[in-house]
Amino acid sequence: MTDPQIAIIMLGLFIFMVLLGFPIAFTLIAMGLAFGYYAYYDALRMDTIFDNRIFDLFVQNTFSVMSNDVLVAVPLFLFMGYVVERANIVNRLFYTIQLVARNTPGSMALAALATCAIFATATGIIGAVVTLMGMLALPAMLKAGYDHRYACGVICAGGCLGILIPPSIMLIVYSAIAEISPLRLYAAAMFPGLLLAGLYMVYVVTRAWLDPSLAPKPREEDIPPRSEILWQLLTSFVPLAVLILSVLGAILAGLATPAEAAGVGAFGGLMLATMYRTLTWTNLKEAVYLTAKTSAMVCWLFVGSWTFASVFSYLGGHDLIREWFISLDLGTVGFLILAQAIIFLLGWPLEWTEIIIIFVPIFLPMLATFNVDPLFFGMLVALNLQTSFLTPPMAMAAYYLKGVAPNYIQLMDIFRGIMPYLAIVVFTMVLMYNFPGLALWLPDYLFGK
Repeated sequence: MTDPQIAIIMLGLFIFMVLLGFPIAFTLIAMGLAFGYYAYYDALRMDTIFDNRIFDLFVQNTFSVMSNDVLVAVPLFLFMGYVVERANIVNRLFYTIQLVARNTPGSMALAALATCAIFATATGIIGAVVTLMGMLALPAMLKAGYDHRYACGVICAGGCLGILIPPSIMLIVYSAIAEISPLRLYAAAMFPGLLLAGLYMVYVVTRAWLDPSLAPKPREEDIPPRSEILWQLLTSFVPLAVLILSVLGAILAGLATPAEAAGVGAFGGLMLATMYRTLTWTNLKEAVYLTAKTSAMVCWLFVGSWTFASVFSYLGGHDLIREWFISLDLGTVGFLILAQAIIFLLGWPLEWTEIIIIFVPIFLPMLATFNVDPLFFGMLVALNLQTSFLTPPMAMAAYYLKGVAPNYIQLMDIFRGIMPYLAIVVFTMVLMYNFPGLALWLPDYLFGK
């Protein structure tokens, strides 16, 4: 058996172990060390069983991850999100946007989408957004008489926007893997993120306008005076919007690195929680604990993935896959379609972390061969990964929502509510294929080509 064949077995065995439920990070490490021991085995120079270069590689990868300046932004953005999540800001934000949009068809659904988009910008944590909005917005919409499939689809689709809208944790991870400036990635994601959120909103309003029974209008007696609406807007929407715009503005203007801006955002989140008088010792401890837990997961994923990828490449796995793609005689468009189709299928059993850290690096060395800009490829992947949380039967957003939804809402109801948004994601990807400037114009304008 040749080394490239062993590399393919290594990849297949990893997918099999993940499907059995083994922890991703430690499965990567175990597979990398086991197959790496074989790959780097040299009987002539070994004095002990531990005299193998795979152990040196593992230590070097661990040090590289811990000293990576780009990844410093991960725990800071996570901390900002967890603090905002526990500061009761989202509740006030949803209520305020709902009042402002009261005369629009599907106003509560529109408010839920807008809140998801803003909250996703503040946290980038999909599970947290879907779960929190499921506990907050879903009961309110059901009480108001909204169709439960319509309401569930809104929350699942809106909660996944954190993958794409900066400051997305996924974009930071991709920038570290692809060795691209996170500043350019954030700039590239602005228009696609706003476009996707805007198309979701257009669909929600149009559907409610065509079929008012899906989303009844609020009763006049439930609407507070205009002065109260204005006060809610000034005290809930404006502070969080200022915080988010300050963080993103500092990054896009080149005034701060993502790590520096994330530090400011974390401090701003603490100030908001203090202003709303929700910064309790318990909330702070939970935010710190969850930040440390998630950051550790990301770091160990990187250590494992870099070790796994190094061994996979050393055995010839990357070369074998590259030669297979070249043998298909694909053009640039054909390569992009096939690569995105593979990522789409991988999104059924796997989450975005495994796809970005394990499988995207397989495609990255081929981008130069097919003349594809890695920045543009990253935006297509970010859009595509929306589907990894929305595609049945492994739509994680649906399972997050099912965990907090009333018992009478079945999983199939949530799946049916999600399907139109999958079509919108695919449509947005087609637009990106045909108009690459949607992703590339802003970074080129701000930072040059």
